[in-house]
Amino acid sequence: MVFEGSERIGTNALASAVKILIAGGFGVGKTTMVGAVSEIPPLRTEEMLTEVGASVDDLSGVEAKTTTTVAIDFGRITINPKLVLYLFGTPGQQRFWFMWDELARGALGAVVLADTRRLDNCFASVDFFERRRVPFMVAVNCFHGAPVYDVEQVRAALDVDPEVPITLTDARDKELSKHALVTLMEYLIKLRSADAGVRAPQPSR
Repeated sequence: MVFEGSERIGTNALASAVKILIAGGFGVGKTTMVGAVSEIPPLRTEEMLTEVGASVDDLSGVEAKTTTTVAIDFGRITINPKLVLYLFGTPGQQRFWFMWDELARGALGAVVLADTRRLDNCFASVDFFERRRVPFMVAVNCFHGAPVYDVEQVRAALDVDPEVPITLTDARDKELSKHALVTLMEYLIKLRSADAGVRAPQPSR
């Protein structure tokens, strides 16, 4: 598996460093997830929502939201002594989508957060990663009072391939968010192994 780089953890161990994106629609919980799992104080670029922005930002379903990410969220989590994930949360509003290409540079995979109250808000993220062939998984952020659907119903609604992992999560919960990241890493390893198998020379008969 190709990693972005490496850094020293502890005294002697050299850990592989992987860039992962946390994407999804406006108000879906990207900033919350990065903050929940990051072992360092997360970098946030949030600004207050204003009346001017109300004309371009759809607050349906997230009327209580008062801030928004205008650049990135950044955090770090050590999965094990040999694997460190650098998390980059993408801005959700359409007017900031121009930043996605730069943020996606060097990323090995992505978590697409979904909200069952507004599933259509994550279509742009799914389409972005599919078009650029960036492996991704879907994590359904289970908001209180939101419609409850099982994994296959979400898969059908988003029209994603059968092998794309889908999990139910709570972006506020460290362990559940970490589980989503581990699921993504297992998926990336599986894809890498399958790709290596296809490319491996066939034994002579």
